[in-house]
Amino acid sequence: MPMPEDRLPGRCQQLAYPEAVLLTNPTNPELKGEVDDKYQYSSEDQDIKVHGWISFDPPIGFWQITPSDEFRTGGPVKQNLTSHVGPTTLSVFLSAHYSGGDLVPKFRNGEYWKKVFGPVFVYLNSASDRRDPKKLWEDAKMQMLREVETWPYNFPMSEDFEKSWQRGSVSGKLLVRDRYVDGEDMQANGAYVGLALPGEAGSWQRECKGYQFWTRADANGIFTIRNVRTGDYNLYAWVPGFIGDYKYDATIKITSGKNIDLGDLVYEPPRDGVTLWEIGIPDRSAAEFYIPDPNPRYVNRLYVNLPTDRFRQYGLWDRYTELHPDGDLVYTIGKSDYKKDWFFAQVTRKTNQNSYQPTTWQIKFHLDGVRQSGNYKLRVALASANLSELQVYSYLELSFWNFLCDNYM
Repeated sequence: MPMPEDRLPGRCQQLAYPEAVLLTNPTNPELKGEVDDKYQYSSEDQDIKVHGWISFDPPIGFWQITPSDEFRTGGPVKQNLTSHVGPTTLSVFLSAHYSGGDLVPKFRNGEYWKKVFGPVFVYLNSASDRRDPKKLWEDAKMQMLREVETWPYNFPMSEDFEKSWQRGSVSGKLLVRDRYVDGEDMQANGAYVGLALPGEAGSWQRECKGYQFWTRADANGIFTIRNVRTGDYNLYAWVPGFIGDYKYDATIKITSGKNIDLGDLVYEPPRDGVTLWEIGIPDRSAAEFYIPDPNPRYVNRLYVNLPTDRFRQYGLWDRYTELHPDGDLVYTIGKSDYKKDWFFAQVTRKTNQNSYQPTTWQIKFHLDGVRQSGNYKLRVALASANLSELQVYSYLELSFWNFLCDNYM
């Protein structure tokens, strides 16, 4: 990584926002021409369990290990920062990054609030073999797995940090009932299942005062959420491939040393009829859509060989204008392929005056017959949104003024 002095005048070029610079004269010549941007060093909370650095001479590793994200806010797919330029490692507990003010706790009228953040684990390692210092990274990941297994720690003296014998657990099996897909209940393979403060379905995404405990169901939809702090929770879930959020009707009270078996739970996704067409996968990610190569002038080599994170390259929003210079995206159902033809983010268009204007995408589809007295519904599932407004218009040739049916996008 570059050093803090690489961001001083004469060593870099300021880009679109203060956090992003192009390294023009870095202290390490190998980094010349790369973009440094703290937002590139981000990840989902569920994956921020170990991060840090290796010093190559001498080969020493400095690592921050977070065995549990129970004290973080916004759920497992909330994005957060891990590092800044130079020797700065971050342990982010509360953050409005990538989400906005909804995830900033607000307290009114003398409201009482207490929460334990952490502990986090700092791990140092070294290697006698200078030929392959990256073995330190493999060792750090192994240490992370050991720390996850020993969570919750026994050493904290605070009465507010509950130990393993003071906690409880919840188990069950989640099924999906969608008669337009299958006549039988389907197993919620890989479902995200979690406990958070009581609220409406999906409220866990904006919840920022309590604790959250999440797990992934197995191929049969079976789940167990372990080491849950005592208290009252709602159980929430969502299933990749199905739109919408599940919420268990009753409040769950966790008590010390007890497992609550909820048995079979059934999630019925919102549905108004058969699906006429679909673009993408409702999985709270845009990874299946088209992600362009970065502008060769603005590359961070860290992500060149990481296809799952290639969307983190700087400046991809301007690539939309370059790929669609004469008009906006037009997607034709039955002909277009969302892996190649649907840009991963609906962004603004850069003009010659170096300003930005809204874009209008079109989805074209054909229906052999339309029931004029029937209802057709468009469903849109957003992976994320920031400082944005989405407007949807329908235009149908001939004389039909109806929406289309059940699009999962």
